[in-house]
Amino acid sequence: MKYKRILLKLSGESLMGEKQYGIDNARVKQYAEDIKAVHAQGLEIAIVIGGGNIFRGLSAEKSGMDRAQADYMGMLATVINSMALQDALEKVGLKTRLLTAIKMEQICEPFIRRRAVRHLEKGRVVIFGAGTGNPYFTTDSAAALRAIEIKADVVLKGTRVDGIYTADPEKDPTATRYSEISFKEVYSKGLNVMDMTAFTLCEENQLPIIVFDMNKHGNFMKIAQGEEIGTLVKG
Repeated sequence: MKYKRILLKLSGESLMGEKQYGIDNARVKQYAEDIKAVHAQGLEIAIVIGGGNIFRGLSAEKSGMDRAQADYMGMLATVINSMALQDALEKVGLKTRLLTAIKMEQICEPFIRRRAVRHLEKGRVVIFGAGTGNPYFTTDSAAALRAIEIKADVVLKGTRVDGIYTADPEKDPTATRYSEISFKEVYSKGLNVMDMTAFTLCEENQLPIIVFDMNKHGNFMKIAQGEEIGTLVKG
């Protein structure tokens, strides 16, 4: 296996599957099975999930809600998604721990970096919920931050497209996919990979990012084995 410790970033929208809202149990089950297969190869896996399938802070702000209040609501949505994935992972036989940046002792542990690392070393899948615990930061930023804190080898951003394209492939049929691109090229071309805070964190800490299609069964394993699918962003 190419990596020892990875951070997998999933969007909240990815959990919707074919639905327009909420959580598609079939999609969550597929993710759990893919994660189990990779974990069985000895990899340490940490996960951050967005909350856009339930509530999106930026959208609420546009409709007049206070931004900080809306962001805290979005953080709670990520915890709901994290609990759904935790349940699916445990149903396929994995041991998990859910750590959140906002204290919720009845359902999860508070995030403590050393504790998170210890859970990974013991072979548990660790899910980080509630973003960074701060408004004005996205779950992309949380993924980058947690990956750096636990000294992950790579951030794997699982999306519904198979990499980074020269343009939106859903709108432009002539768009071509990059197999590899540098951080500086992403800046200069104005490509959308992560929000700027998250992207800068990864660049400054020399943490590579791989954008790939998580919805295709087996892709997660191929990435872990070092196959060149998706798009690699590196220094």
